[in-house]
Amino acid sequence: MYPKQFNRLISTLEQLPGVGEKTAQRYAFSLLEKEPEDIADFILTLQELKQIRRCKTCGFLSEEEECQFCVDPSRDRRKIMVLAYPQDVVAMEKTASYNGLYHVLNGLISSTKGIFPEDINIEGLLKRITQETDEIIIAVSPTMDGEMTSLYLNKILSEKNILITRLAHGLPMGSSLDYADELTLIKALNNRRKIENE
Repeated sequence: MYPKQFNRLISTLEQLPGVGEKTAQRYAFSLLEKEPEDIADFILTLQELKQIRRCKTCGFLSEEEECQFCVDPSRDRRKIMVLAYPQDVVAMEKTASYNGLYHVLNGLISSTKGIFPEDINIEGLLKRITQETDEIIIAVSPTMDGEMTSLYLNKILSEKNILITRLAHGLPMGSSLDYADELTLIKALNNRRKIENE
């Protein structure tokens, strides 16, 4: 019913996570009402996304080879917090209660989704651990995939002579870090605990 280009826009918008047909139509009509200069800015912003890459050290998003956290000399290099996704780093930074380094896995181990340890950024983490490193904080969401990833990390890191902790109180099972409020994240960070080998 709609013109071909408009239908194409709707189909493209539907590819975004959580966007169904009705929402895609609403977004498409909203874009249709925008001024030409606003559309030009929108297009330019989308094109500039190609300049964003993964930090070669930690896996966070960056416009340079290394991200703002890895190049910051004021960060505590003895601690590395392991998170699943870039948005988890942003959530943790908002708490202003952690000043160590980050490591982004860019995924979680999931047998149901066919994601295995070699598919996420675990090898990069192992390469980063030096004599200077004295704590690895596992800060993945307490979901089934998060638990599986945490257990795997604990197993491979237990050979190294470093403290392995995990975020504790405040994060209910099945929740995602990027949805948690800052106070909950602060409590979880402050109450992290050592992971005991089974």
